[in-house]
Amino acid sequence: MSGGLFDEPSGPVSTDAHPRAAVVAGIDEAGLGPLLGPLCLGFAALRADSHALWKPLAESCSEQPRERDGRLAVADSKQVYTRDARGAARLESTALAFLSLAGTMPAPRSAQQLFAGLPPDLAPEDPPEREPWHAHHPARLPWASAASSLAEQRLALARDLEQRGIELLEAGFRALTPAELNRSFARTHSKSRTQWQALQPFFQRLWQRHAAQGVDLIVDRQGGRMRYAALLDASIPLARTRVVEEHSERSEYLLTEHHGPRWMRVVFQERAEAVSFPVALASCLAKYARETWMEGFNAYFSGLQEGLEPTAGYVTDARRWLSAAGPALERSGVGRASLIRER
Repeated sequence: MSGGLFDEPSGPVSTDAHPRAAVVAGIDEAGLGPLLGPLCLGFAALRADSHALWKPLAESCSEQPRERDGRLAVADSKQVYTRDARGAARLESTALAFLSLAGTMPAPRSAQQLFAGLPPDLAPEDPPEREPWHAHHPARLPWASAASSLAEQRLALARDLEQRGIELLEAGFRALTPAELNRSFARTHSKSRTQWQALQPFFQRLWQRHAAQGVDLIVDRQGGRMRYAALLDASIPLARTRVVEEHSERSEYLLTEHHGPRWMRVVFQERAEAVSFPVALASCLAKYARETWMEGFNAYFSGLQEGLEPTAGYVTDARRWLSAAGPALERSGVGRASLIRER
């Protein structure tokens, strides 16, 4: 284990000595850059022998989001989601079908249950019901797609997984509200450190629940960081972290338990959703959580000010919204620290 957070790790090693991991997993985020709304991180883990699961699951899933063949779209959420009814339905179908089969959280019947039903290690610091817009989240799920179509897609996915011998072990997300993010920014003085701290529960969950079988984890890389060994060491103290390779587009590490069988390969890679089905699914889960949260946010403030146009929360549009939403903000009494991100 490294002595400090930014100590240099031991030299490069080979992973050839380890058997193929029994579990493939992925992590991705949605909402790192906006001014309003949460930072959402999704994750997924499947018992499978490869990250490239589009072909084995081709009966139920497609990596071409614009195909209208009834299959679930599993790809970069920027491709799956468009700001229209079809795009919202496409994203929701994918997210709810997988969430309902994974068992990480109870199958949500409302958006309130979606955010309140997370397992303790993924739950936000503040109870969701404290937010004034919590009651304005969609009262029924699905809110964008047809329940009958979703049921058929879920059935097709379950059948496909069973026939291919692939097990969906985990699917979930974390949603960090502006209030939680601002408190973290005050502690870390760094957006990248805050993001890293938000990732740690996923690493720890995968390590504790699945690493005895071997985990092959890919994380979609955001920002310019290239070295992660010391950070991984600090995140999982019972493991030794060794560098496999560190390059500008890809960094790979091998974590092995000091006195036990657990091991996990962790790769940070740009555009990971193009090569990893679990990362693409995680991208969709994170985006769906954020868009559902923003539905409630906009419904709440629109109810306080007639004619107020909704916002997606990204910087330019958020500034437009903040300029227009004066009466609604005054009526709400919501403080800046609970609404606007400091970084």
